[in-house]
Amino acid sequence: MFSGLYNTGLSAYKILLQLAAPFNPKARQWVDGRRDWATNLTQKLTGNTAPIAWFHAASLGEFEQGRPVMEAYRATYPTHKILLTFFSPSGYEIRKNYAGADYILYLPVDSPANARQFVALVKPDIAFFIKYEFWYNYLRALRAARIPVVSFSAIFRPDQLFFKPWGSFYRRLLNYFDHILVQNQESVALLNSIGVRPVTLAGDTRFDRVAQVEATKKEIPIAQAFKNGPDGKSRPLLVIGSAWQADMDVLIPFLNSFDKPLNVIIAPHDIHEDEIERWRSLLKQPSVRYSALVATQPLIDAHTQTLFIDNVGMLSSLYQYGEFAYIGGAFGKGLHNILEAATFGMPLFFGPNYTKFQEAVDLVGAGAAFPVRDTAEFMIAFEKQYTDRTAAAHLSRNYVQRNIGATAKVMEVVRQLRNA
Repeated sequence: MFSGLYNTGLSAYKILLQLAAPFNPKARQWVDGRRDWATNLTQKLTGNTAPIAWFHAASLGEFEQGRPVMEAYRATYPTHKILLTFFSPSGYEIRKNYAGADYILYLPVDSPANARQFVALVKPDIAFFIKYEFWYNYLRALRAARIPVVSFSAIFRPDQLFFKPWGSFYRRLLNYFDHILVQNQESVALLNSIGVRPVTLAGDTRFDRVAQVEATKKEIPIAQAFKNGPDGKSRPLLVIGSAWQADMDVLIPFLNSFDKPLNVIIAPHDIHEDEIERWRSLLKQPSVRYSALVATQPLIDAHTQTLFIDNVGMLSSLYQYGEFAYIGGAFGKGLHNILEAATFGMPLFFGPNYTKFQEAVDLVGAGAAFPVRDTAEFMIAFEKQYTDRTAAAHLSRNYVQRNIGATAKVMEVVRQLRNA
């Protein structure tokens, strides 16, 4: 019964996206990216005789979470191929040329026929699902083909359907995994309470990833020049990453009233010309767009206090220049990656909807991060850290360093499964 409802729901979702595609660019990418998927996949795999490890990520955040494991897998099994699939255009379109994978494509819709055909074509040696990915038909097809399946960096909460009295269908999904590696002890206890094993407390592979980013950070000369100022007198810098309108509704009044030296870099979550220009018009202080500096290479005016980033791909390296970071998304459904900033050691600020993110809960509890509900709360929290950020900066950096190592635990499970 529930499997029928599941398949019907996915079919309806696909139809809705097809109807939206002529009017919505992301829906169009979602639909176009899956067109003739079997033919395209067959062509990609022609001539391959090497074992294939299949990694699936929902979107860009999960890709970054999975990247350390992909790279460790490549180093451990250099003769194998890696196939990477995405559900979302925001992941695929940005990482479709990622050199660490041999094949990259959209995940076909999780219908029974698609799943069977995909598994038959790829014949993966092992499959990895990152964090929250639980696709019923793919998991069934992998089990039927006796292919080991691993979920890693997963995290579970009591309010999820798996743990409800009526959640038997969803609990069944978890039993298709050969091993689940989770972020915290609560997840271990929850899974064990419904009979799911084996489960390993491994932590979050994003810690390994952000440690890599910090170690291999890219220099961004324009950001460095902006921080230094034309007179060489560096000001404290606030980096606002992945900002949504709801975040800017809180931040713009603060920026217009804060009366101490401060430069600001703002990286929107999505790059929309009209949105950036609207935010610029609402700010009292002069601002400049990154693209304008690249195009004309002018000297940065001494009065310019705000730099808008109107491209994608550099935010994780921008944090190296900051003394403070505000991370967007927590006035909506989901906080964006705060570990990219934490690894550089600084106080962190974000909105109130953060409790589903273990790292945010931990950092708030440690005194390194500060959730705010409005401009007044942000002003109070920021001014306190502006006066002395030393303790919070130390705590955020140390938190990342203490939690490195999840990738090694995933790879130990891989070795066990491959030797079984």
